[in-house]
Amino acid sequence: MSNINHRATFALIASIAAATAQPVLAQDTPPKQLDTIEEVFVIGKRRAYQGNFDDLEVPAADQIIDGALLDTVGAISLDDALDLSGSVARQNNFGGLWNSFSVRGFAGDINLPSGFLVNGFNAGRGFAGPRDIAGIETVEVLKGPRSALYGRGEPGGTVNLITKRPQFETEGDIKATVGRWNQIRLEGDYQSTSDGFDGTNDALGWRLVGFYEDSESFRETVKSERMGFYPSISWNMSNATNITYELEYTRQDIPFDRGAAYSPEFGFTPRSTFSGEPGDGPIETEVLGHQLELQHNFSENWSLLAGLGYRDTSFEGNASEPNFGSRQTYLRDGRNLTRFFRYRNFESDYTVVRAELAGEFQTAELRHRLIIGLDYDRFNNDQLILRYRPAFIPADADLSALDPAAYLFLDVLDPVYGLSPQPTPGPNTDREESLTGFGLYLQDQIEITDRLQVRLGLRWDDFEQQLTNLRATPASRAISTDTRVSPQFGFTYFVNDGLSVYGSFGEGFRQQTGSDFQGVQFEPNVTESIEMGLKLDFTAINENLSGTATIALFDVEQTNILVNDSRPAAVEAGFFSVDAGEAESQGVEVDASLSTNSGLELWVSYAYTDAAFTNSNPSADFGALIEVGDPLINSPKHQANLQLSKQLTLKGMPAQFGSGIQYTGERLGWTAFDFTLPSYSTVRFFGEITPTQNLTVRLDIDNAFDREYYTNSYADVWVGVGTPRRYRLSASYQF
Repeated sequence: MSNINHRATFALIASIAAATAQPVLAQDTPPKQLDTIEEVFVIGKRRAYQGNFDDLEVPAADQIIDGALLDTVGAISLDDALDLSGSVARQNNFGGLWNSFSVRGFAGDINLPSGFLVNGFNAGRGFAGPRDIAGIETVEVLKGPRSALYGRGEPGGTVNLITKRPQFETEGDIKATVGRWNQIRLEGDYQSTSDGFDGTNDALGWRLVGFYEDSESFRETVKSERMGFYPSISWNMSNATNITYELEYTRQDIPFDRGAAYSPEFGFTPRSTFSGEPGDGPIETEVLGHQLELQHNFSENWSLLAGLGYRDTSFEGNASEPNFGSRQTYLRDGRNLTRFFRYRNFESDYTVVRAELAGEFQTAELRHRLIIGLDYDRFNNDQLILRYRPAFIPADADLSALDPAAYLFLDVLDPVYGLSPQPTPGPNTDREESLTGFGLYLQDQIEITDRLQVRLGLRWDDFEQQLTNLRATPASRAISTDTRVSPQFGFTYFVNDGLSVYGSFGEGFRQQTGSDFQGVQFEPNVTESIEMGLKLDFTAINENLSGTATIALFDVEQTNILVNDSRPAAVEAGFFSVDAGEAESQGVEVDASLSTNSGLELWVSYAYTDAAFTNSNPSADFGALIEVGDPLINSPKHQANLQLSKQLTLKGMPAQFGSGIQYTGERLGWTAFDFTLPSYSTVRFFGEITPTQNLTVRLDIDNAFDREYYTNSYADVWVGVGTPRRYRLSASYQF
């Protein structure tokens, strides 16, 4: 892939064409048509950071996973949705307690959930548990660094979740699901309209979405209980002004499950064996979030979007977790797993304020589509950890003479839980951190000719970090500040009405939590990205087809990756990190979605990603030497997803049948170590039928051939285990 290495051209940061600001209208547009367009615009079609662009005009290989596709594949979790993208790979999910993923090989902070947006608001870094798909209308995978607009973000790309908001209709549905391992799931979605606060007829739209799930697991003794409630209300104050408010509440009780352990001699522990301790109880996570948006149209071509978001999360509970290296007896006898114990109490709150002006104007023969905005966000992250960890085990030790209670033994081949009393943990981590940022941004997409458009963008950010170490005596506080300028450049050239060629260049950055041994804040991760590609609109080829295809080549470089600080002063102070790592990701992506008038639907997403370190350092977590060319953790070179479905009629009843294949290639499972996760392919089938007008019955069979596979890893004793064959039977009723 060295032929992609044109580092002086373009890189991505674009907004994706989806709901737009008010379209440009011809001078002879009838007044009645104008009123209709204004009404649609006001009730929520415009979103932050995204202007009035068709997909072929956007110089970026973004993916839109809409509600229809999510329904077709039977997605329940955010992981299910992101598996549809070949560019997104699963990362260490912290024992199943949050979403963690990489885009184009690059992940964010391994000690925090992956950052994602909800309606453009930063929302992913809190401790709310894994995100359920209930309440989500669309999942956007916005590839490449987005800092020229979005500001602080993950290095490989941004995931934006579009929630279900009022559509000023009266309708609803309820859905019940039963599945393997005693899964019971209920979902509901109802919306309607009311008169506005000023008495205007049907000016108020409201929507209630919620779910409840109780389920056991293929992992022995593991069960979870989850629920969420997502109401929203939207008020059309006038033909030009709309206010929307939505609430997010989710509570989950989930056992902390580090998955399987691996030994070169004995292989993986049984996939049914839970490596934790049921007596520890579940981890309790909770989130309460608010979003408020005001949208106002000044004219046909100019609009203002202002918003306020607040999200409070908590995470608390106990966990027994497998030990590493010389403390782990499973690596020696293939049977007894030694563990340590931790208590965690995490809390976070996120505040976001933003305002954005979007519109267009002409200068001479040039059409400009402009986005100007500012935003402020503050992320507070408080972490308390208490830990009990057994001593090292000498290489010549008699394992049978070790105290099972002291080492929290578990026989993985014949597990008996509760044999050891719960230990009393001691201090480990107690810190408070606050990350604050303020940004100004500008983007102008200029139509040079009927075929050529150029995009220019620039963002200025000023941010501050405060880190308080409450374990120190007395407590110590470090404050640091920084500013960043993030440029972007892109172009789109229309070969014809259905085919465009694009290129882009952009820079991005992401704040990093924590500090070095001197208490100094780490420099942000910085990325530079080049991307080139082409886009195809199938409708322009054949009116019986709809959908798009994108082929993209990309090259992304990242600096300031955290690695172990091996300088003498840092070693003397303890185990600390330094922002000295560098890596590069190069690849090719092919994404396509296609549907025909005959009811055939196809989704294809493939990515070749070569992501590797480009300098040598000891790794941040274990100090093992990273060599130049070592791959990034959990980053497969080849990953693909294929979904095919067909709508038809059976004895007068509408029906749909389909299948899907997920392929994930071999990938490194432990940074700087010789441990890889095997490649895997899983196949799913589904079928649904609508026996009456409002009732649909559906059967899903996931991992139909019962493939044993492993989804992600942090190290050889913390490996995520893929779910065996699973069936789900559901019935939904629309009213």
